[in-house]
Amino acid sequence: MKILILGDVFGRPGRNILQKQLAQIINQNDIDFTIINGENASGGNGLTIKNAKELLSLPIDAITMGNHVWHQKELLDAIDDYPQIIRPLNYPDPCPGKGFQIFHHLNKRIGIINLSGQIFMPNLSCPFNLIKPLMNDIKNSADIIIIDFHAEATSEKIAFGYYMDGFATAVYGTHTHVQTADERLLPQGTAYITDIGMTGPLDGVIGVDKEIIIESMLTKRPKRFVTAKGNVQINGIILEIGETDNKVIAITRVYETYEVQS
Repeated sequence: MKILILGDVFGRPGRNILQKQLAQIINQNDIDFTIINGENASGGNGLTIKNAKELLSLPIDAITMGNHVWHQKELLDAIDDYPQIIRPLNYPDPCPGKGFQIFHHLNKRIGIINLSGQIFMPNLSCPFNLIKPLMNDIKNSADIIIIDFHAEATSEKIAFGYYMDGFATAVYGTHTHVQTADERLLPQGTAYITDIGMTGPLDGVIGVDKEIIIESMLTKRPKRFVTAKGNVQINGIILEIGETDNKVIAITRVYETYEVQS
C-alpha cells in the first residue's frame, strides 16, 4: 500500500494546485490512500464547509487539522457531519469532532490520529500523557496507525517520534510550513519526519505575502496577513507499507514546484 500525505494546504493557491495536480501525482506514484492537512485551507486560517466540500470532491480520503481548527466557526457545528475531518485529539471534552478515526481501505484498517504539540502552541492536554493510556485500544483497532503531530518545536516533534516508535506506523510533523530533510525509519520501524511542509504559495513567507512580513519585521507593528501570490508548491511524503506486516518499507519526500503565470 502507498499512502500520500500532503502538508498544510494554504488558501486558494493550495486548493487550486491540488485541483490541477493531485490526480496526476496519485496516478504517477500508484497511491492508494491520500491524507492532507487542511487547517490553513481557507485564507490560511481554518477550514470553511465550502472549502471542505471542495477538497473532499478530490481524491482525498482524510483531512487532519491543527491549532486553527475552530477559526472558521461554522466547522464547530458541522465537523461531526464530516468523519473525514480529524481535529487534534487533545482538546478537552466535550468537544465536537474526533481526534482519532478509522478508515477501511483495501482490507486494511487505517487509524489516523491528529495531535497538537505544547511548546509555543495553545495550552491543550499533554500529547505524551494523553496517548499513553489509549495505545492498547488503538493498536487493537487499527492495522496501520498514522499520526499527524501538529507542533512548532522540532525538539518536541523528534521526542514524540521516538516515544511512538514501534507503536505508530508513521509520525509526521505539520504546522511550520517548511519541509525538513530528516525522513527516516526509527529503530523500531516507525517512519518519521519532523515536518512535511506546505501545499500553497512558494513566493511568500510560510504562505503570507512576503512584503507584509518584511514590513512587520522592520516596523514591529502588526499587519493584516494576505495570502501570497505567484508560484506554488506541493510538499509531503509517500509511505510505502508492506502488505503482510503493515510496516513502512520506505518514506519518500514530495517536493514539487509550479510556475503560475501572472
